[in-house]
Amino acid sequence: MSPCMSICTLDEDQVCMGCRRTLEEIRGWAHMSPAEQWQLVEELARRQKGQKSWRNIF
Repeated sequence: MSPCMSICTLDEDQVCMGCRRTLEEIRGWAHMSPAEQWQLVEELARRQKGQKSWRNIF
């Protein structure tokens, strides 16, 4: 299961405004082990806490 939220818009730092993954993380997702994917999902939750909701950006 991908953390993609179907928003797929990169900010000025090349980070997706929906899922908060970097372009490198998006490209590498399919090649990550399940453990690596879950580790990234946990990191994304931490990133989301530090960011505005995408709904407040538009």
